Amino acid sequence: MTSAPTADVECLPLLASALTAAERGWPVIPLHPGSKRPAGHAERACPVTGRCAGGHRTPEERATTDPALIHAAWADRPYNVGIATGPAGLLVIDLDPVKAEEPKGAPDGATSLQALCERAGQVLPDTYRVRTARGEHLYFTAPTGMRLKCSVDRLGPHIDTRAWGGYVVAPWSTTPDGTYKVAHDAPVAELPAWLTSLLTEPERPAPVPVSVHDGTRAARVALERECAVIATATDGGRNSTLHKSACKVARFVAWGDIPRHVVEQAIQGAGEATGLPSAECRTTIRSAMDWVIAHATPRQAA
Repeated sequence: MTSAPTADVECLPLLASALTAAERGWPVIPLHPGSKRPAGHAERACPVTGRCAGGHRTPEERATTDPALIHAAWADRPYNVGIATGPAGLLVIDLDPVKAEEPKGAPDGATSLQALCERAGQVLPDTYRVRTARGEHLYFTAPTGMRLKCSVDRLGPHIDTRAWGGYVVAPWSTTPDGTYKVAHDAPVAELPAWLTSLLTEPERPAPVPVSVHDGTRAARVALERECAVIATATDGGRNSTLHKSACKVARFVAWGDIPRHVVEQAIQGAGEATGLPSAECRTTIRSAMDWVIAHATPRQAA
């Protein structure tokens, strides 16, 4: 029997993290060392051989729980570890901090989540938590038979969710902002029904404006909708979908309904989650935003 490759000392904690996730039934992918970006070839450089013999496979499709493949991947390079949330049957709530450019007193993700629970009269169940480099991840098992998608700010400011079409960075992974660590090693709880409802109920159509136009709400709905569109983009059309979706939301930036950095960050995350390189996403998004902002028609004529 062939033994698994011996991992370099620097790789051991990350290898252990990947194997632990796999033992839980959570498929993993290697991320570039010190980064949140998936390793492996880009779609345009796909050799169409090996695991991609039938066509390019996205990071979510390449995720694995096979110990032999995991040992081989982490044998001699300290890849960070990504957990493919959809195939893992997880819905992870991602709580982020307030950005430096936001107004003083703006709520961070944890504050927004607490306010959401108070408004709903609910308490979150005890569950597995990971302290991220800048916030916290709350792990929940997704409802059986449902394919929840990732969301951006749907539950509140600085509250994102990762499910199908996304991934989260696992413990012991390190980025320039810090190291991800288990904050509470409890069993993963089921996603509460009231949160499931908030994440699955159809968006209510924006009311027809009479004298006041709620541009901010319309912009948020459009941003979330286009991030969902990007997440479902198929091979060969991801960059084009990214550009079209960025153009659709950019008009709200031009009208002053939503800050540009909020749109760029959300669409960047959606694009990277499909496996597109970070630099490619930034270039495509910037091009779309610059053109639309420069040529946007007034709201009344749109």
